[in-house]
Amino acid sequence: MATRTAKLTKRTVDAATPEAARYAVHDADIPGFKLYVHPSGKKAFHLRYRVGGGRGATIREPKIGDMGAITPEQARKIAGDWLADVRLGGDPGGTRQAKREAPRMVELFERYLSDHARPHKKASSVAEDERQIRSHLVPAFGKMKVVEVNRAAVIDFHHSLLDRPYAANRALALLSKAFNLAELWGWRADGSNPCRHVRKNVETKRKRFLSLQEMSTLGETLAQAEREGAVTLPVKETRLVPKAFPIPVSAIHAFRLFILTGARKTEIRVLRWDSVDMEGARLNLPDSKTGTKTIPLGAAALAVLQAIPRVAGNPHVIVGGVQGAALVNLKEAWGAIREAADLEDVRIHDLRHSFASVGAAGGLSLPIIGAILGHTQAATTQRYAHLSDDPLKAAATAIGDTISAAMAGRLGKGERL
Repeated sequence: MATRTAKLTKRTVDAATPEAARYAVHDADIPGFKLYVHPSGKKAFHLRYRVGGGRGATIREPKIGDMGAITPEQARKIAGDWLADVRLGGDPGGTRQAKREAPRMVELFERYLSDHARPHKKASSVAEDERQIRSHLVPAFGKMKVVEVNRAAVIDFHHSLLDRPYAANRALALLSKAFNLAELWGWRADGSNPCRHVRKNVETKRKRFLSLQEMSTLGETLAQAEREGAVTLPVKETRLVPKAFPIPVSAIHAFRLFILTGARKTEIRVLRWDSVDMEGARLNLPDSKTGTKTIPLGAAALAVLQAIPRVAGNPHVIVGGVQGAALVNLKEAWGAIREAADLEDVRIHDLRHSFASVGAAGGLSLPIIGAILGHTQAATTQRYAHLSDDPLKAAATAIGDTISAAMAGRLGKGERL
């Protein structure tokens, strides 16, 4: 390849005309600074240097920029700055290459799921992480380099979800965990997590407990559904006549167990008969949101379980329509039950809250109630460690009896545990 030497100025660069083969024009003043002239007419500035010095050192020749995108004067300034960096042990070309090859946020999210979430978190939690990443985090950060995300970008993202404070906080927590892992994997400098010091939104926790009168109404509605196989939905603006809505008997069993045990929805929905210890009056769950778990059963909950027929070939207590499977969808059935009972602001999870509220109103201690519900705060769990099964079963029975009486209409409004 032909080479020439001249001070690279606008005049000499403009005068360099294309030839049949590419050639270089070396700058007369700055070592390694050169202009490549291509047959197509393209002209590009480069700098050639050795990394670290010595004859065996790596030689780099990164492009500074194309003529037109930058001027010869700008190229000369950059070349001088790069050489100064090289003399101090730097590697400007390597740094630029590393930045170009640096992982993007979408790659961080993929590795977060494959290396952290899926091996270490429950399937339901992984599904929620995937939803958060897909719905919020990839649209906001996916194309950015991991090293480029700063606190201002995180704050802007968090503020964009101000109308959904809970969702914003959950997304921020996931993002912060991903950046902690990025530091562990060498994708960001230690201590550089941009989520640090970003204030979370204040969350107003929803508290909805059924009164004893509402429990009575719920009990009547469930009894009607069990007798008739359906509930009657009242007239509404969008419904001109009452409507009968079929309710699976398995769903009725599930709703009764929710409120009589204080168990979480999934714990009852996928409950298997081999986890039910009738003699010991407990559910021995091999897996739950908090790992293995024992739920003490009061007499009312035991009575519900004893009344549920076992289905041949199906290991589940709450059976679904598919042979051998658990009931999948409780949402529609619960929507119809709560509409028929005029309890449309009550979620299934509020039945768990109501179980706890009856115990608290009856004077049971918070450690006892917490132990029944399986709360897992470290300090609180330690306080539960000395409790035996007997007081837990007694408490579960007391709560269950009160709820059962209320649902059967046998408890006066002024009565308590």
